[in-house]
Amino acid sequence: MSETAIRVEGLSKQYRIGGPQARYKTFRESLTEAVQAPFRRAAKLVRGQAYGAAEMDETIWALKDISFEIKRGEVVGIIGRNGAGKTTLLKILSRITEPTEGYAEIHGRVGSLLEVGTGFHPELTGRENIYLNGAILGMKRVEIDRKFDEIVAFAEIEKFIDTPVKHYSSGMYVRLAFAVAAHLEPEILLIDEVLAVGDAEFQRKCLGKMEDVAHRGRTVLFVSHNMAAIQALCSSCFLLESGRLALSGTADRVTAFYLQKSQALSESVSLAERVDRRGSGTIRFTGVRLYNQEGAEVTVGQTGQHLTIALEYVRRKDAQEPAVVGLVLTNMHGQRLFACISRNSYNGILKLSKTGQIMCRIPRLPLLRGRYSIRLWCKMNEQLADDIHHAFTLEVIDGDFFGTGKLNPKNSGGMVVNHSWEVR
Repeated sequence: MSETAIRVEGLSKQYRIGGPQARYKTFRESLTEAVQAPFRRAAKLVRGQAYGAAEMDETIWALKDISFEIKRGEVVGIIGRNGAGKTTLLKILSRITEPTEGYAEIHGRVGSLLEVGTGFHPELTGRENIYLNGAILGMKRVEIDRKFDEIVAFAEIEKFIDTPVKHYSSGMYVRLAFAVAAHLEPEILLIDEVLAVGDAEFQRKCLGKMEDVAHRGRTVLFVSHNMAAIQALCSSCFLLESGRLALSGTADRVTAFYLQKSQALSESVSLAERVDRRGSGTIRFTGVRLYNQEGAEVTVGQTGQHLTIALEYVRRKDAQEPAVVGLVLTNMHGQRLFACISRNSYNGILKLSKTGQIMCRIPRLPLLRGRYSIRLWCKMNEQLADDIHHAFTLEVIDGDFFGTGKLNPKNSGGMVVNHSWEVR
């Protein structure tokens, strides 16, 4: 048997974007258009227009000339900013979409978890979808029977196993989807950032299961923004930039390069000019300012001191849809420390004018000295409007959190919590 699990040569994927969506045409309309096409082409040439230029402007290369080889039993991380082509690559390897150029050889049975409920039929129950996914993977019923109880226990949906999955919450969906993908023993497991949907306990279980799968000699491709998980689980790593393979090597080397470059980008390019963002664009974050308790603008935060993070924004129109704003803080390895979400801490509804500032106030900054990365996102009517990973870097200096005149030692971790001691 070949030692190669995945071999990719010159893989490229082009998508057509923008432009009007063509409707279905009658036979008469299609025939008329075919007859008129040469005359329209001639008219464009007379006017000096290159025929087809508009169509060319409406395409984008999601992947361009990707080549690599992965051996059996390797655990490979795939990292990169939003829009770098990570999910497109996994979709091609999963045979969900076809490449425009190049090819990919897959040696082994593939299980993939690319988004919540991948491969599930909404009208079927959880039980039926387990057997359906097993059949798609080429497994016999006796093999699925042997794993069934373990899958249900891992997903923690015993009460709902005979309920149609269209009634499942997103958390239930992703728990079952991951359980099926990991427990039905595919030889190659492809996992996208979908694990971020689950809670902390579920993520811990998933990472533990992935580590177990890797130790059994199965091949894993893992897409994540969590650099600590990439470093812990993966032996090697690929960095994608604008659809191209920018760097490959050990997980430590590639993640360190990516974090350093992301930090440099967030410091050198203004928030308004960042293109590595997702969302509809109804809202766009354009800048960040920091203020201390006296309202003076500062460049760093201090442990235990008041910090206001002012998010400057613009929006397309002055309509008053309710907004939800989130600020997610991680260490420089991508490990999430805490999140500030307006829906959870603000009693009213955020109604945003056309321009302004959204103020997030942290009374006693619980971070120890160091540098931290902040992700910003905003939803309008539950639709993602703007989302920027590594939006900016927050530097924190030492401070007297407890008012005792003492500072926390360097090995205290990343955060400090308010607490007290008593002897009785």
